[in-house]
Amino acid sequence: MLKEVTLFERVEPAPPDPILGLTEAFRADSNPDKIDLSVGVYKDASNQTPVLKTVKQAEHQVLAHETSKNYLPIDGTDAYGHCVRRLMFGADSDLVDSGLATTSDTPGGTGALRVAGDYLHQSHPEATVWLSDPTWANHPAIFEAAGVPIKTYPYLDRQTNALAFDPMMATLAKVPAGDMVLLHGCCHNPTGVDPTADQWLAIGRQLVACGITPLLDFAYQGFADSLDSDAVGLHALYESCPEMLVCSSFSKNFGLYRERVGSLTVVSRNAQTTAAVQSRIKVGIRRNYSNPPSHGAAIVQTILGDGELTQQWHGELTQMRDRITGMRQLFADSLDHRSVQLNPDGNAFITRQRGMFSFSGLTKDQVGQLRQKHSIYIVGSGRINVAGMTGQNMDRLCDAIASVM
Repeated sequence: MLKEVTLFERVEPAPPDPILGLTEAFRADSNPDKIDLSVGVYKDASNQTPVLKTVKQAEHQVLAHETSKNYLPIDGTDAYGHCVRRLMFGADSDLVDSGLATTSDTPGGTGALRVAGDYLHQSHPEATVWLSDPTWANHPAIFEAAGVPIKTYPYLDRQTNALAFDPMMATLAKVPAGDMVLLHGCCHNPTGVDPTADQWLAIGRQLVACGITPLLDFAYQGFADSLDSDAVGLHALYESCPEMLVCSSFSKNFGLYRERVGSLTVVSRNAQTTAAVQSRIKVGIRRNYSNPPSHGAAIVQTILGDGELTQQWHGELTQMRDRITGMRQLFADSLDHRSVQLNPDGNAFITRQRGMFSFSGLTKDQVGQLRQKHSIYIVGSGRINVAGMTGQNMDRLCDAIASVM
């Protein structure tokens, strides 16, 4: 009698995700003093990821006024898109209501990136997406899954932990016309290193000169300096570039991680062109998840549509940003106190970096030792989530780093 062989028996287990897999290992670790500095999630001084008070208030309003659970349109509601564009481009921007920009409600920033990848694969199959080296670990996987070729451009000077601006520009000058370059709008993940305002302008001019379209991953608005200041790169690109795609996320600045709230915005200088691209975006969405979820987007729309809630949210966002900045300074000072230098020039680079992440310079071997000997979980690249640091775990963290240096 022949043995029955099933389809699933042929499957080999996949390796764990390089970032989210660390969360699973952290949860299984029985050490009561374990420290998680891996996944990019904001944590407060008590090492918890809170629900913002404004989110709670908005949820009450959403539930009180909700009258239907019917499907949303394929690309979400006009009101949500209007709020997103006001936040990104400013209330007075011609992109808010002119039809030059259209916005799709997507399942998080990751969903927006995948929709963008599907659009490129279907409508511009000859295009390559250029990613910074280094970049978020999921960027290559998203575009490879969408069938989009990828290449890289230099981004970080690893000797100084600063932007490798000249090598970056030299590579961008060689990118073929018709390709797309992915840029991080602010709080670059994983390095925390961003271009200056002048450098953003130069990048925009270079892209235009070469016929390259920018794809902006804008996941951390408000986590570096302020909502307006963090959009300087976006505005600089719009000044120069005739068209672009912008993938935004509200996981961080609204704390809506599990609600999966994001958007994909198409920008061009012609409303007909924008509408044509948006029609293709909608085809891709329909073939993928058909319609967006409602709850998280309704929360964002409620907060941004209520002046009092908006001001309260600004205050909560400032508190989160200030806590991260304080942890950066305490981390650098604590390392200095132990005469530990993560960079040949010292630890000042930690306070120059922006947002949740610090590209620490720790080697893969040192990261492994921190996990095995001290139950401290850091991504293999040495990227540290500064928001996972607290006044209570800082001494243990820095003592452990000193022991593996």
